[in-house]
Amino acid sequence: SKGMANRVLVLLKYILNLAIKWKIPGAESNPAAGIKLYDANARERFLTVEETQRLFDAVKKSRSTQLKYIVPLLLLLGCRKRELLDSKWEEFDLERRIWRIPMSKTGKSRHVPLSQAALDILNQLPRWNGCPYVVPNPNTLKPHVQLHRAWDYARKAAGLPDVRMHDLRHSMASNMVNSGRSIYEVAKVLGHTQLKTTQRYAHL
Repeated sequence: SKGMANRVLVLLKYILNLAIKWKIPGAESNPAAGIKLYDANARERFLTVEETQRLFDAVKKSRSTQLKYIVPLLLLLGCRKRELLDSKWEEFDLERRIWRIPMSKTGKSRHVPLSQAALDILNQLPRWNGCPYVVPNPNTLKPHVQLHRAWDYARKAAGLPDVRMHDLRHSMASNMVNSGRSIYEVAKVLGHTQLKTTQRYAHL
């Protein structure tokens, strides 16, 4: 796809720029620098209020006892799935209402504000002695390796077979914009290093 081709090109540009920075012999210029990315329109799928309620009702009936917490938190925090699944209690300051994600996809830590709704869910979460993780697999007390089966069953039960878990992040950004938050604020919460990445929500 065009999107995958763009990812390869971006990675290649980054590798060659590092070669120049590290003064690797023969790397005096970046031949990929002038190549333009494909105009690939990213897939956009935002949940409506009614769809969100249907999804919440479905996850409450899931055999995965943690899914009913994970899905709302993803929608409220706008984080990436792996960031939440790997998160630890030591990263959360519930009194100051902040979550410090130590190392995100961008290679930098960031702070995510916690709304009252998010705090309410966090306070409901079951905890196990000696387990540092926020939403662990109850059977292993380790982070979930994957949730596809439980998620696929829940989204289909809610009549939303096309919704990906990553769309919850898009929906959160959409909700922020529609409530009057600036693109800059959305970028900070989502952890985008470049504002142009967040511009996809500008039309909202």
